Amino acid sequence: MGYNVEKTDAEWKEQLTPEQFQVTRKKGTERAFTGVYHDHKEKGVYKCICCGTELFSSETKFNSGTGWPSFWAPIASENVGEEEDRSLFMRRTEVHCSNCGAHLGHVFNDGPKPTGLRYCINSVSLDFDSQEE
Repeated sequence: MGYNVEKTDAEWKEQLTPEQFQVTRKKGTERAFTGVYHDHKEKGVYKCICCGTELFSSETKFNSGTGWPSFWAPIASENVGEEEDRSLFMRRTEVHCSNCGAHLGHVFNDGPKPTGLRYCINSVSLDFDSQEE
């Protein structure tokens, strides 16, 4: 794939928890309403748990009612890649970290204005930097 950060599965397993590895490296999904960030309201930046790339801002986070953290836009479009996902007999658009390829979740066309997008992201694929004063 040619990502800036590339590691073997063994190296990722040393760095990540089993759930983080399953979601980010094997395209798994955490159960709805179980993630630490699904109802998180602090101001700050959500980063990739694998490489630290800034992905989403609390400014674009909204309550979608789905049980996963949802955002209407990434911090920078070049930080989040997309590819078609035809698993589970569905056609969806997977989103991943452009720097290391970590699976983040999916993006849907049912979000709020101004983008109309809903980036539905697994909490375990994220780390958070607080900007509270």
